Amino acid sequence: MDALDYIWLGIQAVFMGPEAFSVLGLSVSITVMMVLAGFLFGIVVGATPGLAGPFAMAISLPILISVFGYSPDALLPVMGFLIGIMKGATIGGAVPAILFNTPGTPDAFMTTLDGFPMAQKGQAKKALRVAHFSSASGDTFSDLVLFVCAPFLAIIVESYLDLPEKTGLLILSLSFIAAVIGGSVGKGLISIGLGLLAVYVGTGEDFYPRLSLGADGLSRGFPITTSVLGVLIIGAVFKELDEVWRQNRRSKATPVITQKGDQKLHWVDIKRLSPFIARSALIGTVIGALPGVGSTLAATLGYSSGRMQHQKSKPVGAPDFGEGAPEGIAATEAANSAVSGANLIPVLSLGIPGNAAAVFLILAAESIGGFNPGPAVFRFSPDILNPELVVAFGLFTCMTIANFFNWTIGGVFMRSMGFMINIPKSLLLPAVLLLTLTAIYVQETRLEAIWFALGFGVLGYIMRVLTISPLPFIIAFILGRNLEETARQAYSATGNDPFFLFNNPIALIFILMSVAVIIFSGRKPKKDAQ
Repeated sequence: MDALDYIWLGIQAVFMGPEAFSVLGLSVSITVMMVLAGFLFGIVVGATPGLAGPFAMAISLPILISVFGYSPDALLPVMGFLIGIMKGATIGGAVPAILFNTPGTPDAFMTTLDGFPMAQKGQAKKALRVAHFSSASGDTFSDLVLFVCAPFLAIIVESYLDLPEKTGLLILSLSFIAAVIGGSVGKGLISIGLGLLAVYVGTGEDFYPRLSLGADGLSRGFPITTSVLGVLIIGAVFKELDEVWRQNRRSKATPVITQKGDQKLHWVDIKRLSPFIARSALIGTVIGALPGVGSTLAATLGYSSGRMQHQKSKPVGAPDFGEGAPEGIAATEAANSAVSGANLIPVLSLGIPGNAAAVFLILAAESIGGFNPGPAVFRFSPDILNPELVVAFGLFTCMTIANFFNWTIGGVFMRSMGFMINIPKSLLLPAVLLLTLTAIYVQETRLEAIWFALGFGVLGYIMRVLTISPLPFIIAFILGRNLEETARQAYSATGNDPFFLFNNPIALIFILMSVAVIIFSGRKPKKDAQ
């Protein structure tokens, strides 16, 4: 079977899978409907300040698994729903940023700088149209890069990297994530260390459960659901509740925006915005392909680049960046949306999650089974069918469908979500906490899982108070077992050589790069040092 056969099988798996309903005798696939439902849900979540895509994915995943089960047919509907949330939340975050100067997601902060001034000038609908067009353009470009790059990168890794090199690559990935997330190498290493410590509790190949302290509850280790949802979601809820408690909410009248002037996006506008969108889409794609860097940095770099470009080519009388320039919205939204597709390049080609959304896609794959993201997924075998490769092309099809919904109905649905700003956090956050604990119990069905989740929630809260990013903890927890397994196999394959990382040239390069990343990232600029 060649590549075209696998692509066709992936498309068939999506459109000819289990039927949701039929219209005039034509079957409508449940996977297509789940992508649509996830996309609309993601827009609603993104338009709600205090929530974000990972919140919705965390709550949805256990519920989806309980509904669809653990059969291979469940994989594409569940992951299609999560992909829909990931894309919908990105464009939904621009709604409160433009209408109310409140970013729905962290990466939409830069959108407020020009979106809200445009709204104050009575150009809110036009600003939303600019945001949607730019976001959809950046997202589509990023997905195309993913479709091309992920298989080639995976084939290169599978062809040239053996067990020692893969071990070195995992160590390099953890070092890079520790260095770039959170702004402090020390805090990143602490977060990575805590994640590795947690994942090794109750595991290993010894005759007794490792690090369990003789407790039966710890002897089976921490379920991945409790640790991920506890640190990432429950910890964030605790921190938000703490802020709500500390700050008396001041009654804030919702501004009344009077629309005036032309609100449509014309061809002339698109032609003027295209250079900004193209440059930011490229920036977002490059940033997104690096594990752990995130869309906030991409939005900042895209906005800064667009501002320099705008200063050189600004027409006379046009507003500057920060004063309601549509180019500022276009540069920001194209950059942060381009991250979503590129973030899956390290996930699908290397098995390394780059952001929180990718964490939940890996979690879904591990929970349901039948798909292990990594280089082996893109193994083209002419004689034997590789089912994981069919799933991979099915995921690409789901992303294409989500882009189609984004271009067709995303703008209209996005512009109707302005009312979500009125939901108070004091009601929203307890509901999210209750749903998260319910979702954990649905999947684990034992009471100790709730206690584990609350304990990890407290840990996540403390980490946020100390400005330690929880994302390295999560990525280390996910990669920890894979790292140990790969290292053990490499040790055995090299004849019990304890220095296998240093006797292999490529593995040694990865280790040296890991040390270099930590050292150079930890160096303070001369001004700070003085």
